[in-house]
Amino acid sequence: MADAVLTGPTVRPAILAHEGRRAMLAGLAVAALGALAYWLSNRQFDAGRGDFFYLADAFLHGRTWLDFQPGPWDVIEFGGRIYVPFAPFPAVVLMPVVAVLGAARADLVETGINALIAAGDLGLAWMLLGRLGVERLRDRAWLVAMLGFSTAIWWVTTRGGVWHTGQLIATALTLGCLIELWGRRRGLLIGLLAGAAFLTRAPLAFAVPFYALMLISDRPAGLARIPSRAWFLLTVGAGVSLVFFLWYNAVRFGSPFESGYALAALPDWLADRRDLGLFSLAHLGPNLDYLLYHGFRQIADAPFLRPDGLGLSILVTSPGLLLAVRADWRSPRTWWLAGAALAVLLPSLLYYGGGWLQYGYRYALDSIPFAFALAGLAVVKAGRVGWLWRALILAGIAVNALGVYWAYHMNDPWT
Repeated sequence: MADAVLTGPTVRPAILAHEGRRAMLAGLAVAALGALAYWLSNRQFDAGRGDFFYLADAFLHGRTWLDFQPGPWDVIEFGGRIYVPFAPFPAVVLMPVVAVLGAARADLVETGINALIAAGDLGLAWMLLGRLGVERLRDRAWLVAMLGFSTAIWWVTTRGGVWHTGQLIATALTLGCLIELWGRRRGLLIGLLAGAAFLTRAPLAFAVPFYALMLISDRPAGLARIPSRAWFLLTVGAGVSLVFFLWYNAVRFGSPFESGYALAALPDWLADRRDLGLFSLAHLGPNLDYLLYHGFRQIADAPFLRPDGLGLSILVTSPGLLLAVRADWRSPRTWWLAGAALAVLLPSLLYYGGGWLQYGYRYALDSIPFAFALAGLAVVKAGRVGWLWRALILAGIAVNALGVYWAYHMNDPWT
């Protein structure tokens, strides 16, 4: 009878269930190890700007403003009140934490909270790779290590503060959209997640049209069916956040079209850049430099390489992402992922703020989930993460490990 059970028609489902449990447990282990690594990296750093915790407290008390000024820069004084200029959804996410701990205590344990959020990004990345078809767990581990420790995720988790927590949450929301697009493809859920991502990092609004395109099946063009119902639900889901955004602006500043970014207090040198325009071609050259070309300065003492805090080429910090170019470009979804990555990046390249203080180009985190998905598809195509790509991933991890050191030793160019 035992032999019959082992060879019967239920064997394949049983094997698949076992493999699924094994993959899930491995993903949980990866996330747990990531949380520990992040906390060991950031636990002694005090960002001093837990604005989202205090904004969450304000929301809980029916206010949109803070009752104190958290710092000299990146705050808005308007009508005798202090406002947070950054997109508000991270404060919504943190409301349950603040409701339990209080804003001040939550601010004190920000390092642990950010470590858990970043670890959640790793777990979602693991899940996405499974949906994409990366079957070998070791390949998933290599790719997740690349995302978590060879991109600006490690830096922003270490530094913390209002500027960085939102980017960790935005990464999670974007990964959630991609998981659903390679899953049940529910338009309403994708729209809600995409809208929340927009309320976290505004450039992610430019990914929504590409989500709509990815809802079209990969069948031959002549047989493709326009998913009108899914598109309608996607629009409804994203529209909820747009309505909230317009209302939130109107309540704070009297105009639905005033986001507050043009009103934030800045040091003189950065205000001069903003005077050229919030978005301008004048900012494109410097931002491309920070993204692609900017390097280290050589110094006489260990560790002999010093960043300046303005930027560091993604080719240095994240060379493993070049794996994305090996994806299957015969598939329309590959092109839509690439289009989303470019469309989301473009507003940041035209924006006056370069992302300082940073190690790498942290605004690229808006685009990196799409490049990460392309890298996953490249592994599906090749069947494994080859030795060259492993070497590049390790090189990127080494560079970003150096960034943890400099997180504690780099001078802020704003001061």
